[in-house]
Amino acid sequence: MVHLPKKNELGFFEIRLESIGGLGANLAGKMLAEAGVEGAGLNGVSFSSYGSEKKGSPVKAHIRFCDLTTPIRDTSPVERPHVVSIFHEALAKTVNVTSGIYEDSIVLINSQKSPEQIKNELKMLGGTVAIIDATGIALNEKNRVNMAMLGAMFRFCPFLDPGTMKEVIRKSLEKKYPQSVASALNTFERGYQEVVIQQFVLQEGQSMPEFVRSDVPVLGYGTQSIGGVITNPGNSFLKNLSISRSGMMPVFAVDECIHCAQCDTVCPDFCFVWEEKPDKKGRPQMFLQGIDFQYCKGCLKCIEACPTDALSGILEIEGAADEQGVKHQFDLVTD
Repeated sequence: MVHLPKKNELGFFEIRLESIGGLGANLAGKMLAEAGVEGAGLNGVSFSSYGSEKKGSPVKAHIRFCDLTTPIRDTSPVERPHVVSIFHEALAKTVNVTSGIYEDSIVLINSQKSPEQIKNELKMLGGTVAIIDATGIALNEKNRVNMAMLGAMFRFCPFLDPGTMKEVIRKSLEKKYPQSVASALNTFERGYQEVVIQQFVLQEGQSMPEFVRSDVPVLGYGTQSIGGVITNPGNSFLKNLSISRSGMMPVFAVDECIHCAQCDTVCPDFCFVWEEKPDKKGRPQMFLQGIDFQYCKGCLKCIEACPTDALSGILEIEGAADEQGVKHQFDLVTD
């Protein structure tokens, strides 16, 4: 008989996956639930919530497990997770990824940083931090981040059997993508073996932040301005697509550029910064200055379109976009 390590007042052990479209969190949630139901003999359910169904947009996957004697009649979002799995480190810039955690919750994050650094950046007072370089593993094994994250999660979910999960992976992929089965299994195993786990005890006198529901509207009947004025409607100038990059980023070599604008033609966003200057004959011409990474989601279409070696792709490390980026000068907006 499998016993869940923790339960909430309804008898559920709950997991929330925080991700972006394209990293496979939705599939990972379904696989995780299937492994719990088939391998551990638990009741389980998995469902996802997301806005526009496109690569780079925020995605949440919710998983609930309970004993066979406990019926599941709740498909509301997981607000108080026992485990949070963060597939993309940059999500913390715009999403409260640790919302609702308990003092003994486990936070798994795809990162190369130390658990202490992650604890400070996420402003966690207590809990367990688990680190896995899922992006590096996935690129090395030519597979997806979700397999490495699943492997890491099985390290601190002792009621789940890794062997069952491998069978679920094989069954899910072998019909449509038989060539991916071996790399997916290797990625899962590396995630299981390479995760680093560190526990942080809540200091004496401290208490976890009071839980606030995530579905409370910023502008509602109690908070709306007089007359229904929307004070911050937002626009494309304010948007930040940096959380959409899932490992790779383009780099620009100005000496190799012929300023043909092929990159700008295929770019789905306003990434490339141009400036008008005189050419060798004194005629006005637009010259490419660089990339504004605030608007770059890492699709790398520009690299494929570039006829020279002016654009290439590298694995993104923290701070690289700030060091190499060139900001747009929106004079009419900022003035």
